[in-house]
Amino acid sequence: MVTVGSSVVPTRPGWRQMIEVDRLTKRYGSTVAVDDLSFQVLPGRVTGFLGPNGAGKSTTMRAVIGLDLPTMGEVRINGRSYASIRRPLCEVGALLDARAVHAGRSASHHLLCIARSNGIDPSRVSAVLEMVGLAGVTRRRIRTFSLGMLQRLGVAAALLGNPGVLLFDEPVNGLDPEGIRWIRTLMKQLAAEGRTVLVSSHLMSEMALTADHLIVIGRGRLVADASVAELLSTSSRNRVRVRSPQAGRLSTLLTRDQPGVNVQSGPDGGLEVLGMDAPAVGELAAAHGVVLHELSSQQASLEEAFMDLTRDSVDYRTGTDLLSLESSTTPTTAGSRP
Repeated sequence: MVTVGSSVVPTRPGWRQMIEVDRLTKRYGSTVAVDDLSFQVLPGRVTGFLGPNGAGKSTTMRAVIGLDLPTMGEVRINGRSYASIRRPLCEVGALLDARAVHAGRSASHHLLCIARSNGIDPSRVSAVLEMVGLAGVTRRRIRTFSLGMLQRLGVAAALLGNPGVLLFDEPVNGLDPEGIRWIRTLMKQLAAEGRTVLVSSHLMSEMALTADHLIVIGRGRLVADASVAELLSTSSRNRVRVRSPQAGRLSTLLTRDQPGVNVQSGPDGGLEVLGMDAPAVGELAAAHGVVLHELSSQQASLEEAFMDLTRDSVDYRTGTDLLSLESSTTPTTAGSRP
């Protein structure tokens, strides 16, 4: 037995399932939403599913649970299609759209209907409502719920059948800081139990804290399939910060006969060095008698690494530098025309 939140959930030895996306293609008329996409989501870790708007994340997740039929390719859960699973909610739980509920029902009635459809013990309804923090509003009509409460209800529905595979699409939308921390902890614990957890989000800072592995797509195609650590270590935005009373001389040494090295001045007089690691910078400075006051590696954030990876996959890009726009705007005075 393991404890999730305040509820006890029985573990099952069969939780070694995986999601396999095999050359998935989905077209809507002339629009290609997903283009020959292949990856695996393995159990025992939280896999983040990232991509710009319109990248095909939601379409892919809908294809996993049979809501969208592939134009080509297939998606398998533990070697089978979702449609072939006799009691699907006992193997796969999903939160794709928190608002897709009957607003006139109470929270408990909503979950009870779902439980009956898959032969799930009705006692699970009260258990999952307590698990997600909704035990005090079980009889309230769903139309009175905030977005954060709807998200919690959607998580409860996903967990209702105690499945080994879980999909969450933007689960932190509408949650307050306590709720975000709760869902982060929940997903990590579900993965630690051996379940397969796939979660999409646009919040890079949250993914950096939650995910163990990342699948990144752009324009329906695979861009990256790597651990968070691997993705960050290969980012072109990793840099070395160095401060020295001989900054000008050090800058010359770093860029002279050092192909691929770029040096930028920081706001406090320090230097930001790209294309060379900290030990190499320190050795170069020592060889030429340059005094250093600071030498540290600065790793790119997940947001920076993501922006680099998906630079060519963004459909909606701003064409104006907002800072330069602000500085070039002349305020109008009373009585003048803009």
